[in-house]
Amino acid sequence: MKAKILLLVSLFFLSVTIPQAIAQGLTGRAYYKSSSQVKISMDSTKMAPEQMAEIQAQLKKQMERNYILSFTQTESTWKQAESLGGGPATASSGGMTMVINTGNQDKILYKNLADQSFLREEEVMGKEFLIKDALEPSEWELTGETKKIGNYTAQKATYSRIVDSQRFSTGMTEMENVKDTIRVTAWFTPEIPVSHGPDNFFGLPGLILEVQNQGRILICEKIELNPSTNPVKIEQPKKGKVVNREEFRAMQQEGMKQMMNQYQGKPGEGNQFTIRIGN
Repeated sequence: MKAKILLLVSLFFLSVTIPQAIAQGLTGRAYYKSSSQVKISMDSTKMAPEQMAEIQAQLKKQMERNYILSFTQTESTWKQAESLGGGPATASSGGMTMVINTGNQDKILYKNLADQSFLREEEVMGKEFLIKDALEPSEWELTGETKKIGNYTAQKATYSRIVDSQRFSTGMTEMENVKDTIRVTAWFTPEIPVSHGPDNFFGLPGLILEVQNQGRILICEKIELNPSTNPVKIEQPKKGKVVNREEFRAMQQEGMKQMMNQYQGKPGEGNQFTIRIGN
């Protein structure tokens, strides 16, 4: 009887430690597709509703992108997959041209969950920067809802927060400071026990497979776990002058002011607007 009890105890600890060991050595790649809803609000005297609808449809198609999240238990990199359709999304109708800069293909976001830090390659006015700062945890709320994404059962989580942002004024001549409420919905699977996610998202008890954020959707279409033929190797980005988050935001604002000054008071060159959105 004593031998049977010892055997049962040994089997119990074996069943507990094996999944933990697998989780500790877990690596993988998750492949995501992004799509975005583009809403254009403008004086009808400057652009007819038919023109706005046509440009929105063109931009929505062009802004579809593919990304790869490579991860270990504590580190990850996020970058756009190589494609022939990279670069800014451009649409035009009736002499009006709109360009949306969705970020460069070769820019990398690195996250380290162990020390809660990140590195992101960025560019402003042709100059390269490497943002180095602490991660900003989100206050996720689990809803209890579930659904299937591919072969995995995913659980729903949400969060919302108020952020300072800038947008064009009514006359499209200057930027105004506003308060925006960001609401994010994510779907994660505890079946892949890592706290990583696409883009800036992380911090849930399982890999984030889908994110809905301000009209943008990121959804995972394929997952490779512990690949043997092409093992996952996480390398930190190194390109650009190192700055922190606030320093980079100040440079972005200055770059936007310079761009707006360049396009003011230049009749005869057509109407062109450039908008940048996050990766």
